[in-house]
Amino acid sequence: MNKKPEKSATKQALNYFYRYLKPYWKGIVIVVVLSLISTLSQILAPLFMGRAVTSLTQFVTAAFHGQRHLMYFYHSLGLMLGAYVLGIIALFIAWMVMSRFNANSTNDMRGNLFSKFQRMTVRYFDNHQDGKLLSLFTSDLDNIFNALNEAVFEIISQGTLFIGTLIIMFYANTTMAFLTIATTPVILIISLVIMQKARIYLDNQQNRIGELNGYINEQLNGQQVIIANGLRQESVSSFRKYNNRVRNAMFKGQFYSGMLFPLLQGLSLLNLAIVIAGGSWMIVTGQVDRAVGFGLIITFVSYSQTYFQPLTQLTSIYSMLQLALTGARRLNAIEEQPEEKQEESGHVLTGLQENVQLKDAHFGYQPDHEILHGINIAVQKGKSVAIVGPTGSGKTTIMNLINRFYDVNSGHVEFDGIDVRNITLKSLRNNVGIVLQDSVLFSGTIADNIKYGKPTASQEEVEAVAKEAQIHDFIVSLPNGYATKISDEQSIFSTGQKQLLSIARTILTDPVFLILDEATSNVDTVTEAKIQKAMDTVIAGRTSFIIAHRLKTILTADQIVVLKDGQVIEQGTHQQLLAEQGFYYELYTSQMTFE
Repeated sequence: MNKKPEKSATKQALNYFYRYLKPYWKGIVIVVVLSLISTLSQILAPLFMGRAVTSLTQFVTAAFHGQRHLMYFYHSLGLMLGAYVLGIIALFIAWMVMSRFNANSTNDMRGNLFSKFQRMTVRYFDNHQDGKLLSLFTSDLDNIFNALNEAVFEIISQGTLFIGTLIIMFYANTTMAFLTIATTPVILIISLVIMQKARIYLDNQQNRIGELNGYINEQLNGQQVIIANGLRQESVSSFRKYNNRVRNAMFKGQFYSGMLFPLLQGLSLLNLAIVIAGGSWMIVTGQVDRAVGFGLIITFVSYSQTYFQPLTQLTSIYSMLQLALTGARRLNAIEEQPEEKQEESGHVLTGLQENVQLKDAHFGYQPDHEILHGINIAVQKGKSVAIVGPTGSGKTTIMNLINRFYDVNSGHVEFDGIDVRNITLKSLRNNVGIVLQDSVLFSGTIADNIKYGKPTASQEEVEAVAKEAQIHDFIVSLPNGYATKISDEQSIFSTGQKQLLSIARTILTDPVFLILDEATSNVDTVTEAKIQKAMDTVIAGRTSFIIAHRLKTILTADQIVVLKDGQVIEQGTHQQLLAEQGFYYELYTSQMTFE
């Protein structure tokens, strides 16, 4: 019942390899030709060696024409050495060519994977752990690189060696050839059974590694919470569970795939004994001349090893091949994921003339669980609307809909009466600025971070927006000022200072519509005052949505919308809502009691 899905998965993996190796077909052809030359040399060398032994035997035993046999011996010996040298040279050049297109093809895979992530929807990232996605760049691509670097070359060279050896063996002596391949049916049956088992466990191994990476990433990001709550031991215990799953999967996968190598080695020795015994029997029974028979035995002893070498080598790299196929299948699945729709032929938003509206907007992250139930909100040009409500009421979801991180299930989100689904994403994002609750800094200088949304900005512009965001004085107090190197992991900035830097970055892009997503929720009161002053500067005269948790930060908003359970239950100014003494009044008075 599972054969069709398995075949389909293998086909997808092979198609993935085909797409990325096709541009390098010339290099592949060169590798194949050189591999054929190397293999042919390796196949012919034992034949020449056998002839040399035969000539040497005839020279020793011959009463007449001894010099002629000696000449044949030197001639065959020279051909054998020439074949080996030619094979080495061809092999070396093939390896160089293959290493080059291997590096280029995996570089293309890595680049396209990253580019694909940049085109995918926010929904995908919300539903997948960072660690699992990171394992695609590390574990899966490393497995593919290793396979291309070693396994592919082995398949080409060992495959041609196997076929060539069969042809030459039957050309040299049919009876000895049949003796050499006598154990092949047994090998094939055992190999197929073991490889089927190995494939299942190697696939499982990669899935378990992805889960482990996801857990590690999650725990590292939440390390402060773990330490603060004394959960280090619990974290380690959970890690061991994930780690044990990886260990068990790896053991089973490597056990079955590794079983083939020693098994074939044993069968190879058995086959060698069969060849020697068969050749000796042919000499004893007079089926072949003694001098010829000794050379024939030596030739087929070598061919016996050569015949088993491809089988042994290919089975020894089976786990590598299977891991590469699994990686290719996972990467191919990523490439088939839906991308964010780019309406290049849609309306180009160049500014805001009237308002931004949500009209009867219904939305749920899951089809069977609606979060917003018919939301109607409008903010006029140049005005600010604050959205408040308890956790889970749908405040941040509204931000996701306005910027088209998600699309409404029904209803509309409109800019000047135009549905955002009919506006080009590029123009929409260029006109909408967002200050997130959790600010993100990128590796580089402070100036680079501020200019992230406008790389062409001058130093004067950068300093001007930093002053507006109340962060300039701190930056210039640093030894290298705006040239100070930072990253998101470093502690140069506090949480509040990161937020101020994020506000400066947003001011620089000069958006016509601004969303502030709980920008003051994670800071102290002193920093909150600075952020509030910076926010006042940003929203002055600019159309904006302010998603707020601390109600005292939105008292001057032109309108306040109160959400509860995904519905608008109250709207009005701060004073109007207090006068109604409804849900907003309760929120405000309870906060003021504790502050």
